[in-house]
Amino acid sequence: MAGATARSRTSSSYEWRFDSGRICLDLVASSEAAHADREPLAEPGVLARWLVGAGLVPAETALPGVDSRWVARFAELRDCVGQLVRAQIEGRCAEAALERVNAFAAAPPPAVRAVTGADGGLVRALWAAPDCRELLAVVARDAVELLTDPAARARLRQCEGDNCRRVYLDTSRGQRRRWCSSELCGNRERVARHRRRAAAAHL
Repeated sequence: MAGATARSRTSSSYEWRFDSGRICLDLVASSEAAHADREPLAEPGVLARWLVGAGLVPAETALPGVDSRWVARFAELRDCVGQLVRAQIEGRCAEAALERVNAFAAAPPPAVRAVTGADGGLVRALWAAPDCRELLAVVARDAVELLTDPAARARLRQCEGDNCRRVYLDTSRGQRRRWCSSELCGNRERVARHRRRAAAAHL
């Protein structure tokens, strides 16, 4: 399925961002909202809204089956993909995580079709309400495609922002992007530099 374009969506008390460059990296980024004793995707309806926001399912798709088991499996995939991409960045192996991602990718993705929308144009729809395995497969296959593409793999970056662990795909000219978001982490660093210079000027 096509990746989501960069955009933000507020879901419960968390702001989901879909600007990492790949669906699998957007899933990894959802761990940024995690607390020591709370899984952000576990709040009622949050995973379903994340699936829509990420573009995995069309907006009007019914997802009656989403429950705690879905959350646990998406959290497992998220953690495995996170281990894999960080291992690639650091030049090491993560064989156990690789095995799990490959297992998730083995399932078939949801079957799609084109239907006539309210305005008369064709829109994407699913043949049936997707099950968990199908949607996990979409994300896992995206990770497999990313990590087996040398050019894309070389663009993986860890955000340099303070206290930010996001991994993103650097598609900038010259591949010199330092932050997951220039408006967020980049702006915070610019503000911090300005304050340090102002403080030094008053010494």
